[in-house]
Amino acid sequence: MDRVLVLNSGSSSLKYRLLEMGGAAKGVGLPAASGPRVSSAASGVVDRIGERRGVLSHRVPGAGRYQRCQRYADHEAALRAVLDAFGDTGPDLAQAGLSAIGHRVVHGGEHFDGPTPVDDGVLAAIEELAPLAPLHNPANVQGIRTAIAAFPDVPQVAVFDTAFHVGLPPAAATYAVPEAWRSRHGVRRYGFHGISHAYVVRRTASWLGRDDAAVIVLHLGNGATATAVSAGRSVDTSMGLTPLEGLVMGTRSGDVDPSLTAYLGRAAGLSAEEVEAALNRDSGMKALAGANDMREVRRSADRGDPRALLAVEVYQHRLRKYIGAYTAVLGRVDAVVFTAGVGENDARTRAGALAGLEVLGLGVDPGRNEAPGGGERVISHEGAATPVLVLPTDEELEIAEQSLTVIERS
Repeated sequence: MDRVLVLNSGSSSLKYRLLEMGGAAKGVGLPAASGPRVSSAASGVVDRIGERRGVLSHRVPGAGRYQRCQRYADHEAALRAVLDAFGDTGPDLAQAGLSAIGHRVVHGGEHFDGPTPVDDGVLAAIEELAPLAPLHNPANVQGIRTAIAAFPDVPQVAVFDTAFHVGLPPAAATYAVPEAWRSRHGVRRYGFHGISHAYVVRRTASWLGRDDAAVIVLHLGNGATATAVSAGRSVDTSMGLTPLEGLVMGTRSGDVDPSLTAYLGRAAGLSAEEVEAALNRDSGMKALAGANDMREVRRSADRGDPRALLAVEVYQHRLRKYIGAYTAVLGRVDAVVFTAGVGENDARTRAGALAGLEVLGLGVDPGRNEAPGGGERVISHEGAATPVLVLPTDEELEIAEQSLTVIERS
């Protein structure tokens, strides 16, 4: 039995799971998933890292819930608190016989096209890529360094969000910018949320019973990505050089005019760094509605708040725009898949994203879409030409599987 500790550092959160891998897995509600049977020995999350009051929730099957509310200054402090939670409530990580610790790393640039054992050179390369993912790569590095200090004899593996998109066709990956920018500075479309996409695309292929499907995956969380997938490969994706491009997100603007930075420099005296920070941290739904959590935005919209109503319209308009564009890129669509926090749980966002796209054969069955409960499910009409699916993602399982694969090969 292999045991893998997975650390998934977001911009302001740290999710983790201790997974026990072995045997044959079974899917939920859809055809059986390939890969090992998995059980979770412990899991949890630290939310609101860097804010005044953070929350650590640690869960062990069959035991009570462990929760600590305090300030977690950064991801290093959060991970040390997680290790304390394991020490207080178990399982004992020192005695767990860890086969690997797998780390989500957001940006691998052109250096990394698959899971990679961590050494000093790998850490240095991840740090060098921080300007391309300023909200994420520094947090990823903090988590890796803390884990190495705590478990120096356990193999550490970096699993990259960009790796799924490495094979993007040149027409999709190339920006029409000076050649020197592209060749010397690596300016191109990289794409993100690839760990989630790798998992969801395999589950979609299992449900459809075919590996050559043309699929649009909508990963909608605080960060959000639309991706066109053909025969299991990414052929276009909404995020680009950094995770800022594309859909409207919780605190990120998504697509804006590239001249915005220069304009605000002239008109408002803002530096490029100030504009970049605002586009990453103070834009998106937060800028439009005053909240980056879709649940809060919905509550405000239901009270008639005009800012929230506009925010929802902008969010859904951008989704429909990308769905239409990727339908053209693929030539046909065999399924549309919603995943991640908003995609899995917000029925109104799913319906709004597909509203008016009946001409493309897309839509939801209101009863199926709004039915309570979770798990993998079909939300389109019975017999619909293009099925619409909700498939909960499992980035931690994907990281664990990729980590074991690379350790076994090394």
